[in-house]
Order: sequence, then C-alpha cells, then structure tokens
Amino acid sequence: MLLDKLFSKGRKEQVVIERITEHIRLLEVACEEMRIGMEGGDLRRIHHVLRLEREADAIRRQIIAAVYEGAFLPYLRPNLCRFAENVDRVFDAIEETAYCYLEMKLPSSIRDHCLRIAFYNVRISEMLLISFLAMLRGDRLREKTLAVRIYEKKIDDLKLEIRRKLRSLPVEGFWEGKALSDFVTGLTSISDIVEDASDDLHIMHVSMR
Repeated sequence: MLLDKLFSKGRKEQVVIERITEHIRLLEVACEEMRIGMEGGDLRRIHHVLRLEREADAIRRQIIAAVYEGAFLPYLRPNLCRFAENVDRVFDAIEETAYCYLEMKLPSSIRDHCLRIAFYNVRISEMLLISFLAMLRGDRLREKTLAVRIYEKKIDDLKLEIRRKLRSLPVEGFWEGKALSDFVTGLTSISDIVEDASDDLHIMHVSMR
C-alpha cells in the first residue's frame, strides 16, 4: 500500500521524507568518499567524511524534530525515528573509521580486502536508498532486503580473513595496533548497522499493509 493512501502527506510529512532521502544519499557519498580516500591515500577525502558526519547529524535532528511535531501517524513514528537513528549510527561508524585511518598506515597485506569492503559499503548504502524509495512506492522489499544481507555476508567473510591476517601482523606499539583494530572494526560494522536500518524499513513496510 502506498504511503499516500495511509494518510494525507502534509508539509511535516514531506519534510521528513525529503530529509530521510537526503540523509541516505549523504550516506552514499560518505561511503564513496571513504572508499576513494582509502584507494588513493587521499586524506582530503577522509577529512571530507568527517565533515559529512556533522552534516548528517544535523539532518537527523531535523527528522526527529519533524516527527515529534506530529508528522505521520503515531504508530509509524517510533519506527521512523529508529530508522533515522540507525542511519546516524552508520555515520558514527564511518566517522570512527575515518579517524582511525588518519592515525595509521593501512598494511599492504589487508589493503585489498579493506578496499573490497569499502566498495561493498558503497553498494549496501545504495541498496538502502533503493529500499526506502521502494517502500514509499509500496513496492516489495524482499529482494532488496536479501541484497543487503548478501553484501553483509560478503563483508563478514572478508572480516574473518582480515582478522586471520592481523594475528600475524607485526605492529610498532599498542596505539598503532589499537588504531588498526578499531579501523577494521569500524569498516566492517557499517554493513551490520545498515542491515539493522534495512530491517526497520521491512517492519514499516509490513505494518502498512
């Protein structure tokens, strides 16, 4: 069922839809900037990721404020807020990953794996936007939810391989090792949180039937 058949979309509802769409598009940009920055060692791109996180936080506050001002029917509001919070959690993970990257040198032994994960993070963020727009149209989400889970599984497999390689990787000191470990954790947790956000969309979709 289409959203506009459930309720009349007023200005508040339209603001929420626009801000959520902007939020997810910004997530795509952040993931792509992280990927490009890692691939080329371009620290300007990494710093751009940090600026995007601050911009995303402002958008999240706008979404939550509009929802609490009465946008949408009451039974949808908690799910919308939870979705916005989960998208913001993804930005937090990207921010942490970016900070760690600035404090370390990416070892050559895991570089290709990390770049592959960064690529999948871009794709999974794109799929989240596709899923949100599909929900607005009332389309089925099953295939899109499955695609998110497939990307998440691919990243999990790569994470296991990276962890195996890290066990035998020499580091110069505790803080270098911690930055590297936190970097891998942040990079691989992005897909987990996107999967949570995708589940939020599925719940909203089912509740609107």
